[in-house]
Amino acid sequence: MTRILYSLCGSDPRRPFSPHCWKVSMALAHKGLDFVEKPVPFTEVPKIENGFSKTVPILRDGQLLVRDSFDIALYLEDTYPDRPTLFAGEGGKALSRFVEGVSQTLVHPVLSKLAVKNIHDMLDETDQVYFRTTREQYLGRRLEDFEADREVETAVLSARLDPLRHMLKFQPFLGGDGPLFADYILFGALQWLRITTGLAALRADDPVSLWFERCLDLHGAVGRAVA
Repeated sequence: MTRILYSLCGSDPRRPFSPHCWKVSMALAHKGLDFVEKPVPFTEVPKIENGFSKTVPILRDGQLLVRDSFDIALYLEDTYPDRPTLFAGEGGKALSRFVEGVSQTLVHPVLSKLAVKNIHDMLDETDQVYFRTTREQYLGRRLEDFEADREVETAVLSARLDPLRHMLKFQPFLGGDGPLFADYILFGALQWLRITTGLAALRADDPVSLWFERCLDLHGAVGRAVA
C-alpha cells in the first residue's frame, strides 16, 4: 500500500514549502510510515482527488482520504497506535491545540509578511497571478511593500517566540525529552520561512534556533531534505 501526501510547491516540485504539509511529513516520519509526497501548485490543489479539499495537506492512506494537518495527525495516532506516539495522551492533544492556536494567530501572520513576496517569486506565472491577486486583496498592500518592513517584522517574530524560549529552559522539545506533534506545528512554521526566504530570522545561539536545528535533524534529517 502506498501512502500519498499531497502538498504545496511553487514552480519547483522539489521544494514543498507549506507549513501545514511539513507538520504531516514530520508526523509520518515520527510514526515511521512510508509515503510518497506529491507537491502541487496553488491552482492545482482544487483538482486533487476529484476536488476532495480546497487546501492541502491531503493524505491518502489506502482507500481513505484525510484532510487538515491536525486531523491527519489524529488519524495517524488512532490508526497506528503501535508506532511512536504523536501526543502521549490527551494532555499532548490539548498542548498541540494550544500550540496550533499560538502558531496560527501569533506566528503565522508575521511569517506571512516576511515570506509573501518570496513565495510569489517561487511560483510559475499562472500561480503568480492568482497569488498576487488574492494576497494583495486580503492584505491591502502590494507584495513588494512588505520587503521594506522585514527588520521590524523579524523583531516582532523574535518577541512572539519568547514563550517557546521559556519552555526550552526546562526541556529540549515541547514534548519533553523528545518531540511530539506540538513540536512539528511550530517547526512547520519556521521551516516555511527557511525554505521560502532562506532568512536567518534568529541568532544561531538563540534557544529557538537550537531547537529548530534539533528538529531538522530528526528522523534521518528529513527536515533538511529541502535546502
